[in-house]
This record gives sequence, C-alpha cells and structure tokens, in this order.
Amino acid sequence: MEKADMDLDLLSTDRVSRSKGRSDSSSLWKACVKNKTLYLFLLPAIIWYIVFYYVPMYGITIAFKDFTIDKGILGSPWVGMEHFKTMWNSPEFTRVLRNTLVISGLKLLFVYTSGIVLALALNEIFHEKFKKLVQSVTYLPHFLSWVIIGSIMVELLSPSSGLINKIIMLFGGNPIYFLAEEKWFVPILILSDIWQSCGWGSIIYLAAIASIDQQLYEAATMDGAGRLRKMISITLPSIANVIVIMMIFNIGYIMNSGFDQIFNLYNPRVYEVGDILDTYVYRVGLVQMNYSFSAAVGVFKNVIGLVLVLLANRLARRFGQKGLW
Repeated sequence: MEKADMDLDLLSTDRVSRSKGRSDSSSLWKACVKNKTLYLFLLPAIIWYIVFYYVPMYGITIAFKDFTIDKGILGSPWVGMEHFKTMWNSPEFTRVLRNTLVISGLKLLFVYTSGIVLALALNEIFHEKFKKLVQSVTYLPHFLSWVIIGSIMVELLSPSSGLINKIIMLFGGNPIYFLAEEKWFVPILILSDIWQSCGWGSIIYLAAIASIDQQLYEAATMDGAGRLRKMISITLPSIANVIVIMMIFNIGYIMNSGFDQIFNLYNPRVYEVGDILDTYVYRVGLVQMNYSFSAAVGVFKNVIGLVLVLLANRLARRFGQKGLW
C-alpha cells in the first residue's frame, strides 16, 4: 500500500514538473512574440557573431593539418599534434613565450592598476572644472592608434633629433637609442601603454565609485577619518568586486601582450626581450606562410587564456568575490 502511494506521489510530481516546464516554455514564447521588435534588433548582432566568430572556428583544424592554400582546409593532409611538438621544441617559441608572460605580467601590475589609481585620484578632486580637464586630457590618448603613438614615441626618443635625448645632451649625457636597447625597450612599452590606456581604464572605476553611498563618507568624517583612511576603508572595499571582474578580464588576455603596440615599436635588435607570441605568429604565419604552425601557436595561446580565466574566476569566488559566474 505504501509503495503504491509512493508511486502515485512520484507520478503526480512528474506531471506537475512537466506542466510547469510547458508553462515556462509557453510564457517564454509569449514573451518573445510580445517583444519581437526588440529581438529583431538583436538579429544583426547575432548574425555578425555567427559569421565572424563561430563559422571561422572551423579553421582551427589547420593547426592539425599540413595546410597549403592550393589544397585548402579539406584537402590538406592530417598531421595530428606534429606542429605542437615542433612548437615546444623550438627555441624561438620558448623566447617569445617568456617575453609574452613578462610583458603581460608587468602590464597587469602597472597598466591595469594605473586606471584604479587615476580613478581614486580623480575622486579626490573637488574642483569640477579641473577634474573634467584632467579627465579629457587622460582620455584623449585612447582614441589615438598605436601607429600614431608609435610615430610620436620614435620622434621623442630618436637619438639624433628626439626631445628626450636633447635634454640628456643638454645636461652633458650621451644620446641613448631607447628603442634599440633591450634594457630600455620594455620600460618604454609599459610607460607608453599607461599613457595610452590609464584614462580610459579609469572610467568604469569612477562609475563604481559614484554609486557608493555618500552617507558612509559622512559617517567616516564624523568619526575623524581622513581622506586616505576613507579611501582604504570605504572606496576600495566598495569597488572591490569591479576590480576583481576587470582583473579576470585582463588575466584572460595575458597571452596577448599588445600586438599593435609592439609591432609599431620593436625591431630585430630587441627581439630578445620584445618579440611576443602575436608578432611571432605574424612573422611565421604571414611572412613565412607557415599557416599551420602559426595556427597551432594561436590555439595554444587561446587555450591557456581560457584556463587562466577559469582559475582566476574560481580564486575570486574562493576569496569572497562574485566573479564572472
């Protein structure tokens, strides 16, 4: 008798769940029909992503083939993991991987944090006109391409006519070819990237700071807290989740050290410290027409980026932050 009652309960539960599933599907369909005009606006973006992001993913298979243009993707012979083995045994790959991690690590440490520092500094400026002026000046470099910024850097750092070297010679020093010396190249990359991106990077943190309840600052002022104490105890904890999310995004791009910047500034004399995975793929894939090998390097880079995002998100959640999901 008890078994029969249990079977009836299970049957009724199953019917309820099916009915709920049908009602959810029906309500979802009704919502789509009701808002069909809004969904039509999404259609071009969906098509664009399918055509330019998902369809080209089939091209990843050339990393596992001996690809040639005349045979095409389907006609090229399958070689399996051969290109990945060649990649790992190549001394050039070891060098570019090291350079990529070093440059990306320094950018994560200095360039990423520069946006936070600038946002905190701007938040302490009470003169609105001066604040807007600083924001406009710091945002402007973001809208300049690295072709323009690279030309500016070349002119400024030229050993014969550059302003920096003229100042050095004015004080009795010898001119320095900054872009052709290994010890100067990476610091120039970091400084120029800070100048180009810190203003734009501060926008999201300023928006997060603007959403903080002002009563917290008023209560801290009544308790005798100064600006530095309020920044440490109120501002930074309040925007910690935004900082973590943006850091996860940046960690996902740690294998991309900035092709545009380095390509416009580097030269063969600084390959030892400035050659990264993206420039290496460009030379091997497009210049030397070794498409399969360069695709294998690209697959490796993207897989590592995905793993780093997953690890960073898990660490963020373990330390009490929301993360991406």
